[in-house]
Amino acid sequence: MHATTPAAPISYLFVPATRPERFDKALAAGADRVIIDLEDAVAPADKDLARDALANWLAAGQPVAVRINSSDTEWFARDLALCGQANVAEVILPKAAEVADVKRVVQAGAKAVMLLIESAQGIAHLNALAACEKVTRLIFGTIDFCVDMGIENDDRELDYFRSQLVLASKLAGLDAPVDGVTTAIDDAAVLSADILRGKRFGFGAKLCIHPKQVAPVNATYLPQADEIAWARRVMDAAGAADGAAVQVDGKMVDKPVLIRAQRILSVAQRAG
Repeated sequence: MHATTPAAPISYLFVPATRPERFDKALAAGADRVIIDLEDAVAPADKDLARDALANWLAAGQPVAVRINSSDTEWFARDLALCGQANVAEVILPKAAEVADVKRVVQAGAKAVMLLIESAQGIAHLNALAACEKVTRLIFGTIDFCVDMGIENDDRELDYFRSQLVLASKLAGLDAPVDGVTTAIDDAAVLSADILRGKRFGFGAKLCIHPKQVAPVNATYLPQADEIAWARRVMDAAGAADGAAVQVDGKMVDKPVLIRAQRILSVAQRAG
């Protein structure tokens, strides 16, 4: 089983590998983790130059996640050279579907691997993928998944598949999965609805494609004031009871309630 991280990242912000002048700005945008993207955000003709520029920046940069190209591309093997660099905190493998591909990333020196589930094959092999060495988290690549499945919308049509990622993550002992992007950058209502949906389904984080999306993601996924107050009441009551049965707000406090309260306070403490 993988060890979970109580204070796992909540917001992941993409920045194209072709825009090194944006790397430091992205790191200052408030996201828990910046993802430097060598895949979708980089045109085929620019792949090698982007990789070289990223390698140079990583040598003196800060810890980031790097999304490499998928195993079915000509750039995958060359991207593997980045996996073991000191400031690559996580390698994100797109279109994850085969255990053998994950093993190649690990053998290349990746400290941690996050898997983008974007296809029917990825869903079919979900449990085996989640159980791979060094895998720390699953990400739902909703846009590519819809294309692969012939699904027209990424709302209720994906409910079943979202639940599958949450379930597989729990069974493998991983942190709660990361929900996909919201492409409506300037529609706050759509973004808010997407964030809340992911949280309701048991996701623990969300991908962001613009800095303005970071603050709403953090604000929604971080515990609210009433949740923190409830968690403190639970912990105080349980501590005073010294193992005896106790009620808080008219409800019995059992082990699952204690675990939830501890988790809320752990995340709140991390956020200051």
